[in-house]
Parts: sequence; structure tokens; C-alpha cells
Amino acid sequence: MFAGVLLAATALLSSAAHAAVNVLACEPEWEALTQELGGDKVQTSSATNALQDPHRVEARPGLIARTRNADLLVCTGLELEIGWLPVLIQQSGNGKIATGQPGHFEAGAFVPRIDVPASVDRSQGDVHALGNPHIQMNPHNIALVATALAKRLGEVDPGNSAYYQGRLKDFQARWNAAMLKWEKQAAGLRGVAVVEHHKNMEYLMNWLGMHQVGTLEPKPGVEPSAAHLGGLLNQLQRTPAKMVLRAAYQDARASQWLSERAKIPAVLVPFTVGADEQSKNLFALFDTTVQRLVEANK
Repeated sequence: MFAGVLLAATALLSSAAHAAVNVLACEPEWEALTQELGGDKVQTSSATNALQDPHRVEARPGLIARTRNADLLVCTGLELEIGWLPVLIQQSGNGKIATGQPGHFEAGAFVPRIDVPASVDRSQGDVHALGNPHIQMNPHNIALVATALAKRLGEVDPGNSAYYQGRLKDFQARWNAAMLKWEKQAAGLRGVAVVEHHKNMEYLMNWLGMHQVGTLEPKPGVEPSAAHLGGLLNQLQRTPAKMVLRAAYQDARASQWLSERAKIPAVLVPFTVGADEQSKNLFALFDTTVQRLVEANK
């Protein structure tokens, strides 16, 4: 009897010692990065998918349950999730992942921010007071976040800290080599003018030296109107663009309208992991993005 109890207790302790860290990412790119760094020591899921607008998420019961069970929450921050994440955390009742706790990780805190407004009011549209939150579009930001995230994984799971640092070293070596390849492939994009659907490609354009000459949205978060698109088409006759960009989660109609009339390619940027068959991991995401931009520039 005693031996059986002892065996059961030993098995329970062994199971606990090897239990994976339960990580809930707010966006697919951070789930993918956590998998790169955590390997078999983590169990991951994402609150959103690549075809969802990360600004707008419904806190359904299944998502609340996953939040309740999370050991670590990995999000962008910079107010990207401000419309839904605070409610989700509150409804989950999970104090481990509350703001300010070790289980709450915001990637935006570890990268240089762009488009930080001097002031904000609702007349400007969906402007983020802390800066543009779409940081994943520059792979150098991914590298910075990886370093911070590996450290945080080690703090949440100190027994495997060395494992996470080893995974980080391997990832950074592969990532640095990939960035050199992408930058060489994209050298011809420097100086190229583009139109974007929403102001979510800024980090990508900064990285590759491209620049924006217009947006399909008259203001951030405001749907394109016929009048605005007509004015944009007239503007492009004076200030031409080489292509029009949209993220996978955005409606294709406005970019297609402009593409046909301005006679410039409409480029679908995956924007995050899982947008299509060609973008199933972080490396493939940038392979696909660079390839599509280069082809559109020919």
C-alpha cells in the first residue's frame, strides 16, 4: 500500500517537473517565436490567427479558458490589444499574467518605436499613443524580442533557463544569416514608393528603405471611401507609387480597385505566420514577404 502511494507520488512529482510551460500568445508571430525558443518545454496557442484583425478580438469562452490556464502571456503591447486583452485577463481571473507580473510579456517594450504621436485625439482615427504597434514587420525587432523572451521564459521556468538560452543562441545564428539573405535580395527596393491599406507596414518599409505616398484608409481604422480612393488615384498621377500593399487580414477590394486603375501591382503581404501555405513559420514569413515585394518591383 505504502509502496503504491509512494510510486504514485513520485510519478506525480516527475510529471510536474516535466510539465510544459503553458504560453498564450496574442498574435501568431509570438507563438511562433515562443516555439522556436521553448521547444518541447512549452505548450503554445495564439489568441488570434493571421486572418484576424489583431485590434479586434472577441473574448469567447474557449479563449477565456486558455487565458485562465496560461503561465505566460506573450503579446505585442503598445495598445495593439487594448480593446480586448484587459477584459480577457480580468475575466480569466489569472493573476500570474496580470500586467506587471512575470507572466505578462509585452514585446513592444523591447524594440525602438516609430510613429509615436505628439498628441492623440479620436479625430485622428485609431492612432496608438505609444507608437506604431506592428513591430513584427522588421526582423531586427524579432531578434530583440527573442533575447528578452528567452530571458523571461527562464524566469518563469528557472529549471530550464539554460535550455532556453541554448535555443536562443541557435535561433539567433539562423536568424542573422537569414536577415543578411533577405537584405541582399531586397536591395533593389530601397527608395521604392508604395501605397498601403493601413499604417501597418511602417516597420517593414523602414527596414527595406521603402516609403509610403498614401494609404487606402483616409484615417487609421476608417474604411476606404470612394471619394478618398478617387483622390488617391489623382494624387498618384502626380506622385506615382510602384505597388499597393495590404495585409492578409484586410479586404482586397480597395487595393484591387487602385491596382487596376493606377496600373500598379497589388501585393498581399502575409503580415504574420500562418497567413497562407507559404508563410508557416517566421523564416517563411519573411521569405514570402521579400519575394513578393521583389517580384512586384520588377
